[in-house]
Amino acid sequence: MATSVLIVGAGAVGAFYASRLSLAPNTTVSVICRSNYKAVQANGFSVSSPLYGSYNFKPHRTFSSPEEARKSRETWDYVLVSTKALPDVSDDSEILEELVSDTTAIVLVQNGLGIEEPYVKRFPKTTILSAVTIVSAAQTSPGVIKHNRWTRISIGPYLRHLDSGESRPSDARAVGQNDKFVRMLKDGGIKDAEAYSHSKLQAVRWHKIAINAAMNPSSVLSAGSTNASMALDSELSIHLKGVMDEVLSTAPKVLGPASASLFESLATSEQILRSTQKNTSGSKPSMQLDWESGKRMELEVILGNPVRIAREQGLEMPRLQTLYALLKMAQSNRDAARQQKSKM
Repeated sequence: MATSVLIVGAGAVGAFYASRLSLAPNTTVSVICRSNYKAVQANGFSVSSPLYGSYNFKPHRTFSSPEEARKSRETWDYVLVSTKALPDVSDDSEILEELVSDTTAIVLVQNGLGIEEPYVKRFPKTTILSAVTIVSAAQTSPGVIKHNRWTRISIGPYLRHLDSGESRPSDARAVGQNDKFVRMLKDGGIKDAEAYSHSKLQAVRWHKIAINAAMNPSSVLSAGSTNASMALDSELSIHLKGVMDEVLSTAPKVLGPASASLFESLATSEQILRSTQKNTSGSKPSMQLDWESGKRMELEVILGNPVRIAREQGLEMPRLQTLYALLKMAQSNRDAARQQKSKM
């Protein structure tokens, strides 16, 4: 029996992973599109990559909305969510109503901390797989995907109850679904797909937060600086290192003493800065791109949630809190100005 996958949010990242998963043996991949629906429905996705070459991917089914997918009455073994996480705008877990069952695994390929909780609350019996990815991909026109660099994705079952020492009979099923999904990615050519435990994956999430929370807001507040230019600047590089060190020193205190060893295999702030200084692509963080295009930024999951999660443990992150407060007000002021202009 074929393994069925549904991609919710078939933009650049979602479409890229859909195209690779479709190559796994006996696997069908369907997608829910938005603005690119007509192009994908007619021609599928055209993908170009320095690693995988140029090829076309035609989804098994292409839906224009979650409602259309629900009406199809199809069932899926995996539902991969790759939309931006904007809890201050909407609860994306609501989109999956009637699209998942108790045997479905929801795969969250999204930035930030605390993204899993809305799905756990809405689907308490459904497996939640949490994924952290580093992938450079862009949708240059509707249905046209350009993959720019190497790809890494780490996935682990979200089993929050393990943090308090509780195990459940369903844990083994979640681990099995996680391992199978990683095998599917590897079969699709994603060599750097890794299966992690719950605790290791959460450490990886905090580690990526250290990078995103330093680079993303700093680019916006410095009027659109690239990652490399910030890392090479004598003053900004000190700021970036300070933010990363603050997050990386707080994370083990939040996750517990046993988590400290999990960070030993991950890059230090110095190593991250050296690597960023060598980045000649001229790339800007996603938050800056959203700001330039007038879109909502992922402030809550990248900045707000880490501040709140640490605060619940009696810990403060003043550097992160400052960035959060400044950008939250900047976004609020921009939205207010836009609303005022629309009334004129």
